[in-house]
Amino acid sequence: MPKVLVTGSAGFIGFHLSQHLLAEGFDVIGFDAMTDYYDVNLKRRRHAMLLQSPRFNAVEARLEDMAALTALFERERPEVVVHLAAQAGVRYSLENPRSYLESNLIGTFNVLECAREFAVGHLLMASTSSVYGANTQMPFGEKQQTDHPLTFYAATKKSTEIMAHSYAHLWSLPTTMFRFFTVYGPWGRPDMALYKFAKGILENTPIEIYNHGEMYRDFTYVTDLVHGIRLLIDAVPVRTDDPATIPDWDTLSPVAPFRVVNIGNSDKVKLTDFIDSIERECGRKAIRTYLDMQKGDVPATWADATQLRELTGYTPATPFTQGVRAFVAWYRDYFAC
Repeated sequence: MPKVLVTGSAGFIGFHLSQHLLAEGFDVIGFDAMTDYYDVNLKRRRHAMLLQSPRFNAVEARLEDMAALTALFERERPEVVVHLAAQAGVRYSLENPRSYLESNLIGTFNVLECAREFAVGHLLMASTSSVYGANTQMPFGEKQQTDHPLTFYAATKKSTEIMAHSYAHLWSLPTTMFRFFTVYGPWGRPDMALYKFAKGILENTPIEIYNHGEMYRDFTYVTDLVHGIRLLIDAVPVRTDDPATIPDWDTLSPVAPFRVVNIGNSDKVKLTDFIDSIERECGRKAIRTYLDMQKGDVPATWADATQLRELTGYTPATPFTQGVRAFVAWYRDYFAC
């Protein structure tokens, strides 16, 4: 099996992906900066679990540190790179946009440079459903225009897609971008809605519900997401000699071994229904504070996952009620509450 580098391996998705790959027998190199955007202890707990496998090695450094990243590539020679590390969070980009510039753009540029120099066999990189921005046509399809991002976070992620396409074209670097849709599950980040809601309900403190609850999200359970990523590792884009042969569902570039793939549950759930489910699992009602729409937010997301199904035969399908049950069970266990 190819050796895989996972950037952001101590993060929520990177941790779950690394676990999944290790369980299949892959050798995994984890790369993470352990930044203090949220509780570093949570990140260290994740890495500690991964380090129980002899096939997992970890490097702590920032992607902006080109010398450290180059040294890792020189030493490990990964054949597949899954680039998940980023400054996450739509709302935090209103407060600290510079961190998104440095992590998401400069960090991604360094990954692209190393992938080019060391001739990586397949580069897979995380984007976001936030790039669909002001689009109102749903479900969101990968061929829709994404020229109107509503947050700087979304703008940086769209920029990484464009950067990656140029490298794929110039250097024949096989590249798959995936757009995630509201990922949730055990070991989630404290800034995520499910974590905040469960915490508030269990501690009997108010939770904030934007747009007065008139919000819809395509909630994607984390193990479904990483299974989709795992299958896409094998779906390596190949430059075509005849663009006319590209199927209508395929976003394969006519000039590069490059495509963009949605990974979502292909369903939209009303936020208040999601909260109702959390209440049932917690065994108590939330103290709800209804607020207006927050700046940069969108009322709904919904993925068209046709391309993922055509490429891999797989579509995420975990019901949100089942995923919420798993998260609340993890939360109660982790915090002994």
